Amino acid sequence: MKSFTRSLRALFTASLVAAGYAAAQQPPHPQEPQHQHQKPEQNPAQDQSKQEMQHGEHQMTMRTVEPVYPRMGKAQEQAKGPLMTLTSLQRLAAQSNPTLRQAEAEIRAAKARQQQAGLYPNPTVGYTGDEIRGGSVGGGKQGFFVSQPIVTAGKLGKNRQIFGQEIRLAEVEAEEQKMRIESAVRIAFYRVLAAQELLEAQRDLARIAQDNAETEHRLSNTGQADRPEVLQAEVEARRRQMAVRVRENTLRQEWRGLTAVIGKPDLALQVVDGNLEADLPRVNEEEVVEAIAKESPAVRIAAISTTRAQAVLERSKAEPVPDLQLRAGAEYFGEQLEGINRSIGWEGIAEVGVTLPLWNRNQGNIAAARQDLDRAQREEMRVELTLRERAAAVLDQYATARIMADEYREGILPRAKEAYSLLVDEYGKMLASYPVVLDSQRALYQLHLEYVAALENVWTTGIALEGYLLTDGLEAPARPAEVDRPVRETNVPMSRATNPQQ
Repeated sequence: MKSFTRSLRALFTASLVAAGYAAAQQPPHPQEPQHQHQKPEQNPAQDQSKQEMQHGEHQMTMRTVEPVYPRMGKAQEQAKGPLMTLTSLQRLAAQSNPTLRQAEAEIRAAKARQQQAGLYPNPTVGYTGDEIRGGSVGGGKQGFFVSQPIVTAGKLGKNRQIFGQEIRLAEVEAEEQKMRIESAVRIAFYRVLAAQELLEAQRDLARIAQDNAETEHRLSNTGQADRPEVLQAEVEARRRQMAVRVRENTLRQEWRGLTAVIGKPDLALQVVDGNLEADLPRVNEEEVVEAIAKESPAVRIAAISTTRAQAVLERSKAEPVPDLQLRAGAEYFGEQLEGINRSIGWEGIAEVGVTLPLWNRNQGNIAAARQDLDRAQREEMRVELTLRERAAAVLDQYATARIMADEYREGILPRAKEAYSLLVDEYGKMLASYPVVLDSQRALYQLHLEYVAALENVWTTGIALEGYLLTDGLEAPARPAEVDRPVRETNVPMSRATNPQQ
């Protein structure tokens, strides 16, 4: 109904302007001077109002409108400083993200633990004395000894095997952390890029809404718009200004998240250089799920954990084999020999002992190690199934975003642009009112906002799938002995809302 009313306004305005234009081409009426002197018969206020109305109608109808379409990259074109690229951000992250240093430190610590676990026990050196008597009687025994445990059954080698697996775990964790940081930086970069595009489009929408409000004011001055319509236009303009401020806050928030991931929280806000439409992630549904379930670092970590559990079991089985306890030394025996005025002198000592595994055969630890091995084997299966489940959820988000982005680009936006272009042409022929043209342009920009949001979702979910669902660049790498850490929570950012009102 409102569009119909505005169309009538446009036709009414066009007819008035045409009539005014025709009257202007006719010669002056011969009685016109006489009418100018008949002041008592005229109402000056009404005459002035009619002139202003005709003048306003003429301006509204003859206003030149050039079609303006939404487009990408305006923030980069208007940037006053250097642009921040994805490559430079990834380089900063490699230098400053603390989790990389943590992962490297964990590798060194695991190697040190392996070294320590394979060291031989230290010998013991001591003094020994027995039946010691003082005074002139003398006598007794005094001397020294050296004792050395002899480790049997290859226990030290088995210790090194356990910690060798922990080194492998730490190395895979370091690789996983690099993937996490790379994916996190890429996701944060494209979220900032999308926030830039959304902000610029929202600013354009705010300008359109403000233009519409000004148009309604001018229509009101000429009697072609009611007060409610003016108020509605003002409300829309204020809503769009509010949306601009919200988008500015969102951009700052996304930038803070990006600088936190790269380890440079004090980095000032800069325009990032990129193209949301170029080289979109293309994911094959079957292949990506299989790759995540079979090749993810989480799967490798689970497999190495099983190997470590097997090594722990072998070490537990070797524990009951007793180690040898060797002790050797020399003692000076001070007892006097009969008939000879001298002491017995130095004597050698030697001891060999073992612990008999009669009651404690390490059976409890062996049973526990078997259960840990069984659990580790089940963990491999759980990790694979968990990854498949999470991949399915993210894949659904990706597929939905991809459908939306393709439909906006190939079907919706071209038609919306064509409709807007046709209305601009009709306006130039006085077949459409200016508010109708503004409404069409506003609808086009709103669709562009939704398109940008869909592109952002394609990027965030696509990067997560390409990066084995590893997306948190600030999560600390797991320590090798920690339980339930091979698969951590997948924290793919929530999809950007595509509500037309946002």
